Amino acid sequence: MTMSGTTGARWAVEAGGLGKRYRRGWALRDCSFRVPAGRVCALVGPNGAGKSTLLGLAAGLDAPTEGELRILGLPAGSPDGMSRWSFLGQDKPLFKRFTVAEHLRMGRELNPGWDRATAERIVAEGRIPANARAGQLSGGQRTRVALALAFGKRPELLLLDEPLADLDPVARDEIGALLMSEAAEHGTTVLMSSHVLAELEGMCDFVLVLTDGRVRMAGEADELVAMHSVVTGLTVDGELPAALHDHTLIEVRTAGRQFTAMVRRQGPLGGDWQRAEPGMEEVLLAYLRSPHAPALLSPSAVPVHREESAA
Repeated sequence: MTMSGTTGARWAVEAGGLGKRYRRGWALRDCSFRVPAGRVCALVGPNGAGKSTLLGLAAGLDAPTEGELRILGLPAGSPDGMSRWSFLGQDKPLFKRFTVAEHLRMGRELNPGWDRATAERIVAEGRIPANARAGQLSGGQRTRVALALAFGKRPELLLLDEPLADLDPVARDEIGALLMSEAAEHGTTVLMSSHVLAELEGMCDFVLVLTDGRVRMAGEADELVAMHSVVTGLTVDGELPAALHDHTLIEVRTAGRQFTAMVRRQGPLGGDWQRAEPGMEEVLLAYLRSPHAPALLSPSAVPVHREESAA
């Protein structure tokens, strides 16, 4: 299938029927979604969900087995688009014997559009000595230098695979603030995988949830969360109230006669029960714990080639 798109496309990432198969099986299967440009998108899912595979495909490190993936309007891996995005893997690859200054010089010489001021400022704000070798840096310092190289390229799209995973709470807060400020200042689109759901709520305005290699949820974070409610009430003869089945049940937990359910509302919530509005972390956890619940894409995440509308 072919999706519309040019180098000035509104969409940072577009996938249509995307699949990737390895010898052990499918890492991604029938993934269709899009991420608008200018958003900070959380890529969420359990281990083995396909997050790193998707980022690797977006970075052109591998090719899809089926379907299509477009980055900034161009096929993923296109040489014409390589100067427009940056990719930072989990291992934060730096040359251990290179100093910080040598890394920044390398970035300047390899990237014609190098933003020297931004790269040097990111390093300086971390109080990292320019003559320190990469192999002597802490995890937070290595991440900051790697992000300086990524942002110094002045990309339109920044692909990050677990950038906060190996950081202590203070460093994680500093790097998170750095990501938000740089993305806001330059309009950079960020697609970032993470397991730390609580942090994503304050950083990301778009979410993409994968489970077992398939898209479970995608779209505007506020819009998706607003579609859900947490309902608490009493079962009737051990069964949920019939009125609750007028809505989409994502997750139900019971304790004695009491039930607590995450529901995707299909209209007004009637019934004799208590209702609360969940946060993004609650909604994401409910979908991750309930892989068989119906998938949900908001209108902005539905690719143009798909006829289905968001629920």
